[in-house]
Amino acid sequence: MIAFVKGHVAQVTLSSAVLEVGGVGLELMCTPGTLATLRTGQVATLPTTMVVREDAMTLFGFLDEDEKTVFELVQTASGVGPKLAQAMLAVLSPDSLRVAVAGDDVKTLTKVPGIGQKVAQRIILELKDRLGTPVGAVVASAARGQDAWRDQVHQGLTGLGWPAREAERAVDAVADQAGDRPDVGALLRAALQTLSRT
Repeated sequence: MIAFVKGHVAQVTLSSAVLEVGGVGLELMCTPGTLATLRTGQVATLPTTMVVREDAMTLFGFLDEDEKTVFELVQTASGVGPKLAQAMLAVLSPDSLRVAVAGDDVKTLTKVPGIGQKVAQRIILELKDRLGTPVGAVVASAARGQDAWRDQVHQGLTGLGWPAREAERAVDAVADQAGDRPDVGALLRAALQTLSRT
């Protein structure tokens, strides 16, 4: 199949780009992030994947090989086709997607249009060991920091006798207060307040 396309950018729309290659305009479906890097008239090289269906042949273009690899991998999960895979990469970067799947983060995955709770759980189950670790160290360390405070607050609540499910809800309720440097003690107190109100 077509591994990459290199040519002058002839047109950029909301969902695709047309690259002129040898006098032929090839339309590549791309995420908004990829499209934002393209300028009409400039030469661009995009890794590509061709999806062949009975009624259409669609060429998808990517920012880099990592995005292309993740696009192809997420489609191995049942119920995930090319359109949903592209929607996932439009909302989440490859590393954010890896972090969400590795951390069982259903909430983050359901931010993608077309992914409900059941689909998110299935994606996590089927892709957990296949997506690999985040490529960017910053994202990985940030995720570890995030997971660490969540685990500590959850353990604190269950240690005080709250059921695991209620503790989980309380952790989610105070997540927006965590910020870049979570204060576990303050978050635990806030979580306890939300539980005492219910």
